[in-house]
Amino acid sequence: MKFKSILVIALAASLPVLACAKKPKKVAEEAPVQVPAVVEEQEPAITDECQVEVNLFTDDIRAKLYESAYEHWYKVYSECPNANKVLYSQGTKMINSLYDKATDPAEKERLANLALEMQDKRMRYFGDDPKYPKAYIMGEKGLAYVTFFGDARIAEARECLRQSVDAMGQKSKMEVLETLAEVSRKLYKQDPEKNAEQFISDYELVSNYLTAQANDENNKNASYAAQKRDYVDELFASSGAADCAKMDEIYASVVQSNLQNLDVLQKLAKLYKRIHCTESDVYFAACEAAHKLHPTQESAAGCASMAAKKGDYDQAVAYYDQAINYALGEEAFEDVADYQYNVAFYYYNNLKKYQEARKYALASIATLQGLNMNKGQGRCYIIIGMCYASTQLYPQDAKGRILNKTVYWAAVDKFVKAKQIDPSVEAQASEFISSYSKYYPTKEERFDLPNEFSGSTYYVGGWIGESTSIR
Repeated sequence: MKFKSILVIALAASLPVLACAKKPKKVAEEAPVQVPAVVEEQEPAITDECQVEVNLFTDDIRAKLYESAYEHWYKVYSECPNANKVLYSQGTKMINSLYDKATDPAEKERLANLALEMQDKRMRYFGDDPKYPKAYIMGEKGLAYVTFFGDARIAEARECLRQSVDAMGQKSKMEVLETLAEVSRKLYKQDPEKNAEQFISDYELVSNYLTAQANDENNKNASYAAQKRDYVDELFASSGAADCAKMDEIYASVVQSNLQNLDVLQKLAKLYKRIHCTESDVYFAACEAAHKLHPTQESAAGCASMAAKKGDYDQAVAYYDQAINYALGEEAFEDVADYQYNVAFYYYNNLKKYQEARKYALASIATLQGLNMNKGQGRCYIIIGMCYASTQLYPQDAKGRILNKTVYWAAVDKFVKAKQIDPSVEAQASEFISSYSKYYPTKEERFDLPNEFSGSTYYVGGWIGESTSIR
């Protein structure tokens, strides 16, 4: 009990102290917060020693003494990374060589990471170079990802490459363009559902810029750019993403939500045309909407295909005539030749207007001759030959039935010309020659009409109006 009493007395004695402690104290006025001044990072000083090391480095690089060059390079790179851009332009070559020769995995990894770091430093110190700006260097970084890490960091590679191409445009390095298409295809193959639209977008961009480089008269590497474009087109065609159904699945909603967006509609129409998906309803919808906003050769051609699919061949011809005029204005002569052939085919196959078909077929031949292109002429000569073979010039009496057979001589002349000038149609032309030569006038029939078949040539009259040899 005594202990309890002492405890109560102690607690009671402490209460006033606690009450005092709870009384608010006067708060001192807070001093203003001091914001530290921003100190700009100073660029490293370029010492005389660094300049000497740069010279020693470049001498070793010229002699391909990469191990020795690395010692000089690393000293400058570490102490004066802003000394000279040759550290980076030639440093890439040096790192590549050292990486190839290295056998220790740890050393290879160090060099790989150094290659990426080097591009970051180059952007920092030389990103304002007018010839090789930051966007160009970003492309080099993308190539470094591919070179040193392969598929392990492919998404990062694609991001760098795409940034570079978006900024550099037609001036993009061909290797960067090609590699962007390759890595984007790999990403698509890894996950088609996720990366299909990205791959198609990358392909379209790359193909457009390579085409522009190939068509640039001032580009000394234009023919090489054309080869790269063909390679990229083949990459896309063989990827599976070029499937028209897959394209429609991706872009049907895009078209419907951009019916007033001319830029989107025109790009989609060109893309569909390039990958030969011109029978797609999505393609038709894009072309029709674009044609209403701003008629062009692509939109007119798309509307022509749509009209033909619906069986309205007169309307298809009218749209193709528009496409021809627009393409002529753009000096897109290969497109002109294609449109002219399409009109010729519709006149022959669907409208049975053979004279009009020949007119457009001859126009297509003339266009291709102006381009010094033999391929494509053969199909036009075949159209003309088929028009001749389908023609009846004379009445169906005894004499007329014999004379009507003379059109096969004129027709076979065109089939022979087709395979002579265009080997791509040789098999088809040979088949027609074999088929229609069976219907020549026989010796007996020519004997019955000596006045018409005197000599070695015969003039096929009517709208054909051509001389041919008697066979």
